[in-house]
Amino acid sequence: MSGISSEEHINVTTSKESLRLQLDRSAALRANVKRYYIYVVLLLIVLVFSVVKLETLSFSELFARGNFLSPDSIINMLRSAVPILILSGAFTLLMISGYIDLSVGSAMSLNAVVFAWLILNGYGFLTAFIVVLLQGCVMGFLNGYLVMKLRITPVIATLVTLSLFKGTALLIVPDGLSAIKSSAEQKMPDWINNFARKEVILGLPWAFWVAVLVIVVLSIVQNKTILGKYAAAIGGNRLAAELSGINAVRVVWLLYIIVGFFAALAGMARASYMSLGDPLSGDTMELSCIIAVLLGGTAFSGGEGSTLKTMIGALIIVCVTTGLMTVIPAYWQTMAMGSVLLTAVVLNHLLVREKTG
Repeated sequence: MSGISSEEHINVTTSKESLRLQLDRSAALRANVKRYYIYVVLLLIVLVFSVVKLETLSFSELFARGNFLSPDSIINMLRSAVPILILSGAFTLLMISGYIDLSVGSAMSLNAVVFAWLILNGYGFLTAFIVVLLQGCVMGFLNGYLVMKLRITPVIATLVTLSLFKGTALLIVPDGLSAIKSSAEQKMPDWINNFARKEVILGLPWAFWVAVLVIVVLSIVQNKTILGKYAAAIGGNRLAAELSGINAVRVVWLLYIIVGFFAALAGMARASYMSLGDPLSGDTMELSCIIAVLLGGTAFSGGEGSTLKTMIGALIIVCVTTGLMTVIPAYWQTMAMGSVLLTAVVLNHLLVREKTG
């Protein structure tokens, strides 16, 4: 047998080098798409809803009062985005660890109802604030106990607490009323309402800037602290994480408590914005959080994600919800949101790395 000639050897080496370059380009393209697609999706959604009801494509008409891109409309959307911004950031950390909490919407509702009840019954803001935060932590503790100690599947455990929290919120509201509301004798202080509605910086209230601060803090927790690194390690491979000395039970339990804590903040923000405690105000919030997290690129099975990109995903949800209200009838909106969820799942499947074993 004759050996490989130098010319054949050069051709094989060239082919391997060409293949390697193609693979590198493909990987780089995939990485760039994964990094920036969420911003493109947001831009496209904003553009679609901005022009869909315009008679003429006039630049000045895009920002006219009453249109989707008008300053008033943008400010109102960002005001209403506060609860989902607060909740979805903590939800991201939990999903990065490979776990989920379907009770966040009901927990937010119960916290809103309790906060409104305490304020309207004269207990004072500080008392109401501390009680609701403790209550949120207890809710998270309960979810963590069911999942991590009793080892109940997260979906089943948090569906149970979803019903428990929602039922408790409905029980607190007096018979004949749909929510805990202000009355002539009992009125929520104006400054609490102003916290979520009054323009202070760039036309936005303090509540919005608190939500932005929450996202920044949670992003630092995810990227710069041991808790964030442990959460990613557990989501990537729990067995390997435990063998390396990470106490997965404690870490995930703590993440559930953190989600409960921020569900309390979100509930108080919603009660302040609406000036009442509505036991149904958190309905579908868990669905919105899941969509936002998946759009943000967090792997449903855990291991990777970004709280900052989740914030963009949350803004997409708010834009879609607001835009649909002006375009299609209410009874079509649920189906439209289901389509958004389907899109988020497909994008997540295509762009987030799949883990095996």
